[in-house]
Amino acid sequence: MSVFAISDLHLPLGIDKPMNVFGPQWDNYVDRLRENWQRIVGRDDIVIMPGDISWATYLDDAFCDFDYINGLNGTKIIMKGNHDYWWTTMNKLRGFADSNGFDTVEFVHNNCFYCEKSGIAVCGTRGWNIAKENSSDEDKRLFLREKERMILSLESARAHRPKEIIAAMHYPPVEKNGLNRDFIDIFNEYGVKTCVYGHLHAAAQDFAVQGDVGGVKLILVASDYLRFVPKLICK
Repeated sequence: MSVFAISDLHLPLGIDKPMNVFGPQWDNYVDRLRENWQRIVGRDDIVIMPGDISWATYLDDAFCDFDYINGLNGTKIIMKGNHDYWWTTMNKLRGFADSNGFDTVEFVHNNCFYCEKSGIAVCGTRGWNIAKENSSDEDKRLFLREKERMILSLESARAHRPKEIIAAMHYPPVEKNGLNRDFIDIFNEYGVKTCVYGHLHAAAQDFAVQGDVGGVKLILVASDYLRFVPKLICK
């Protein structure tokens, strides 16, 4: 069993919002992603998907996007991104998946996904812009809330006594210069050695912090950065 990660699919199958307006790298990306995914991801594998999954505004409008995702190999672990306006309560998300037969999709929000076979737990939260002294009160509040949600997710994983915890966020866990390491401190407290994240596109990807930061390996997994090939995280 292998664990992969890819974020920021921005699927437009239920709404007319093509991504190639952002550049030719997005041309025919839905078909390219499917071909790459099915070639390297096996049915027993796990794929972590930290946010910006669908352009749909409402959950029902995301049906075609989730039908596409459900048809891909592996178990998909989905978290919220800043453009996932369709995101709702966990009860409604699970009901949506169950009623439509989307049996390869799991959601993480204040909880974790634990694979008993491998002993791996996947934890995560959306994250937010790193709060600094000059940040607005609202940004500070949201950043604090996201830290609390990550802790809730990690506590959920700790109950399983996993062999390994992989963290996932939509927003980067540190600033582009690697400073403001609140999330790194949380990861160190819970023994997290790997964190995948997305959100960054185009020129912003040049400033992505990757590699070891305070003992945690950071990996950017935005789909356009990966050329729409899911990133192997571990076997």
